[in-house]
Amino acid sequence: MNMINVKWCHFPVEVILMAIRWYIAYPLSYRHVEELLEERGISVDHATINRWVIKYSAVLESQFRSAKKPVGKSWRMDETYIKVKGKWCYYYRAVDKENQTIDFFLSANRDAEAARAFFEKAIGSSDQPETVNIDKSGANLAALESINKSLPKEQKIKIRQVKYLNNIIEQDHRAIKRIARPMLGFKSFISAKMTLAGIELYHMLRKGQYILNEFLAPWQQFYMFACT
Repeated sequence: MNMINVKWCHFPVEVILMAIRWYIAYPLSYRHVEELLEERGISVDHATINRWVIKYSAVLESQFRSAKKPVGKSWRMDETYIKVKGKWCYYYRAVDKENQTIDFFLSANRDAEAARAFFEKAIGSSDQPETVNIDKSGANLAALESINKSLPKEQKIKIRQVKYLNNIIEQDHRAIKRIARPMLGFKSFISAKMTLAGIELYHMLRKGQYILNEFLAPWQQFYMFACT
């Protein structure tokens, strides 16, 4: 049984998943993927591939979380920039000290409210950390302090602002942006959010965060969980 519903699609699920995987795994445009499919005798318009990516990427990433390895309790959090409709948006991300992806969150704003929304999402998916290292952003600090106010003393999150400790997350941003760069900016916030979920999914597979990753290449892992 496939985890994605392709009931009304005119193409088999194998073709849809292959197109999605190429787009989220490599620095390709939709027209590049269209051409690669055409070489294999499959005629699909790039606009259709775009709809597949937006419709299914986040579904696949959400399902992956049930098979994602646990992450550590020491986090490195930072934000980078993603262009949406010609404007820069803020992309919050965090990894643990072993560079395992914890979570991500796209926001139109860079403020304490957005930072808190990210931390709440990350804690909801990966449990509460013991320590979080952040940059000198007052918004990120305010968000963590507001979360700590609701926690008992023994459960409060230790907050650090040590610049070199965040080198690992800053380097990790580059892997995401390398895939997103040929996309030349997203046309809508929802398309950005859904596509980034797919890119993050494949990045986690490459980092060995799938429970059943032993001896399997990332592309094998992708089809294994996507087709079961």
